[in-house]
Amino acid sequence: MHITQLNGECLLHLFSFLDKDSRRHLGRTCRRLLAVFREPSLWPLLQFHSPSELTKGNFVLGPALRHLSICWHSSRVKVCNVEDWLKSAFQRDVCSTHEHTVNNFLLQVCQRCPNLLALSLSGCGHVTDEAVALLLQSCSFLKTLQLENCVRISDRTLEAAALYAGSLQTLRVDFCRNITQAGLQRFREKRPAVTLKAERSADMIPDQKPGNNWMSDRAAKKLLWY
Repeated sequence: MHITQLNGECLLHLFSFLDKDSRRHLGRTCRRLLAVFREPSLWPLLQFHSPSELTKGNFVLGPALRHLSICWHSSRVKVCNVEDWLKSAFQRDVCSTHEHTVNNFLLQVCQRCPNLLALSLSGCGHVTDEAVALLLQSCSFLKTLQLENCVRISDRTLEAAALYAGSLQTLRVDFCRNITQAGLQRFREKRPAVTLKAERSADMIPDQKPGNNWMSDRAAKKLLWY
């Protein structure tokens, strides 16, 4: 029996054992298998390990998506974490290849995946408060949001979570240097039932915009101490 003679349920079961690339390659062999590849129910979970994977087209975004993870563990993360005004020309070139990739992808999730339950972003140095806030408004069933080492995330994301994420049960903002203790406290007051964890975030040095005299003031105090 040829694989295309199997019924739809069997084909979906077969595809469920394959990774994203294998599913795409098999789907390219004929129209019948392409239809199986495009079946939204096949894609309740998506995991990515770099921004480049978001552009490969080897997956389907649809209403069946429940769990989404974008965890980027790479030396290039360090470049993305440098404050924009401190980046060299080379560092800006590195970032330019993927600067908007995650934000644009999250916009697609907002439009196609209203039933998302859990989102995890790690090492996504360019993801913005605006992108996360829009997702919180669009995915009203979201129960778990985990953000780790996302340097552009600030208290504005906490405010959006308190305002829009009515189903939220767990919020983690670890190693996000622009999260403040005051922002965490405000969230706890507004949403006491949500489990909030923030490892190191409020203890890290936030971004210092040009013209900020924080460093010079600290140096002056040190001189006075001695």
